[in-house]
Amino acid sequence: MAILVTGATGNVGAEVVKGLLDAPVHVVAGLRNPEREAMPPAVEVRPLDFEDSATWPRALAGIGCLFLVRPPQLSNVDATLGPFLEAAKRRGVEHVVFLSLLGVEKNPVVPHRAIEAKIRELGFAYTMLRASFFAQNLDTTHRAEIRDRSEIFVPAGRGRTSFVDVRDLAAVGVKALLGELPPNQAYPLTGAEALTYDEVARMLSDELGRPIRYANPSMLNFVLQKRREGVPWAFALVMLGLYTTCKLGLAAKITPDLGELLGRPPISMRQYIRDYREVWLPV
Repeated sequence: MAILVTGATGNVGAEVVKGLLDAPVHVVAGLRNPEREAMPPAVEVRPLDFEDSATWPRALAGIGCLFLVRPPQLSNVDATLGPFLEAAKRRGVEHVVFLSLLGVEKNPVVPHRAIEAKIRELGFAYTMLRASFFAQNLDTTHRAEIRDRSEIFVPAGRGRTSFVDVRDLAAVGVKALLGELPPNQAYPLTGAEALTYDEVARMLSDELGRPIRYANPSMLNFVLQKRREGVPWAFALVMLGLYTTCKLGLAAKITPDLGELLGRPPISMRQYIRDYREVWLPV
């Protein structure tokens, strides 16, 4: 069986690839810039650009299962991911595992909602991984501010967030891709604790041996700082919207699904920080 992994160099996709390497499957990574992105030798690399339909036939050839990640810059589902999914259906893809969003069933605005609807409309077997905030945002999006300024600079107020480790998300995705979970399910996936960013800052301080401050900026100061860092206006506003959901307490939901699916407790924030501590050490 051939499995196509999109977003294969991202947080979750890279862990999905890693988890599939020991399985009796052929792993294909669909990459927008394959000449600039390395994959393990056992993984076949194929060019794939959701905005270039000429790349789709080769990327989808012989694929039975698809791990789908929406690139952050793509919000027009009808123009990109919708037609791609139609092409996947025509070429024989049977099962789609989609990295979705916690609470998507109550939020008609986010693109994930339209993607889920398209997957169902086309008649795929599906698994929706409705994920909470990634813990790994701290070592990617917020790595420099923690490492260089010893602060977490997000406008989340005192709201709580049920962070989820992408390694846990990927483990569920791998089980779904390998047929170890029943099809046509949507799983709300969170960690086992809901934390404020003050609490996260204290955990970072304990592990790194230096004080890490939660800045809690105003919405305006957050957007202006992101612009100074070169973040485009549109993406800065998307980030603002996401952290506003935290501030309002809408990201605090905890569900038991992740632990039940994995047969073990989810990775805790303290364990995540311990595992990734090197990325926040001064250079």
